[in-house]
Amino acid sequence: MKHFPPPYASASQFEDRLRELGAAVIAPEGLCHWAEIPAEDLQALAPFWDDLPPDTHLRDGGRYRFRRHGSFVVADGELRQQGHRAHWQPLDYNALHGGLERWFEPVQPALAALPAWQTLLLRLARAADALKGPQPWFIETHQFRIDTTDGIGRPTPEGAHRDGVDLVAVFLVSRVGIKGGESRVFEADGPRGERFTLQEPWTLLLLDDERVIHETTPIQPAAEHGHRDTLVVTLRRGSFQDPV
Repeated sequence: MKHFPPPYASASQFEDRLRELGAAVIAPEGLCHWAEIPAEDLQALAPFWDDLPPDTHLRDGGRYRFRRHGSFVVADGELRQQGHRAHWQPLDYNALHGGLERWFEPVQPALAALPAWQTLLLRLARAADALKGPQPWFIETHQFRIDTTDGIGRPTPEGAHRDGVDLVAVFLVSRVGIKGGESRVFEADGPRGERFTLQEPWTLLLLDDERVIHETTPIQPAAEHGHRDTLVVTLRRGSFQDPV
C-alpha cells in the first residue's frame, strides 16, 4: 500500500502554514522545538494509552475504539482542569453520534499532572490566540486507541467532518502492526485537498476547523495485533459544546 508523506512545515513556518491553508503538519522534532518539550517527555505520555476503556457509544456496532476524555480551560495563560463532563456534538457536525451525551472515563490524574501534557495544551492555546485572537479556550482532550481485533478499525466512523470548534489538533502517538489510516483534509468551501499518512509518533496535524473538513481512513491488520493511538485536542471559544 502506497503512503503519501505528510507535507511537513518547519517549526518557524508551522503557524504561518496553518493561517495560509487552514491546516499544517509538523514532524516530531519540529514539535519538540515548537512546543519546547524534550522528546523523552513526549514519549513518557505514550504508556497512558495502554489503559483506555472501550467506547460503548459506537452506533455502527463496532468494538474497535477505546478512549478517555478530559476538559480544560486556558485563560490568562493558566490551565485549569474542569470537572468531568459528557462529550456532546450537534448532529450538524456528527451525523452518526451527534445529539448524544457521551460519557467516557476521564483522563488519568497522573497524565494530566505531567508537565509535557500541560505544556502541549498551553502551546495549543497560544496558537489559537495567534489565529483567532486572545481569549479563554475551552479544551477537550480525547485519547483514542483504534484496534484491529475484529479485522478493521475506523478512526472516524462519522466520515469526513468538522468538529464545531475553532482548532483541532491530531497527535499520532503510536502506530503498530497496521495498514491504512490515511489522513485526508479538504477545504470546506473549495476544491483543494490533501492526503497523507501520519507515520512517526508525535507528528502533529493542526486544523482550523472553520476552514477544513477532515477524516482518517479505516485501518486493517498488518500483524496479529494492530492499533493506532492518537491524542485529539479541540479548542473552542466561548464555551464547551453542550446540549441546547
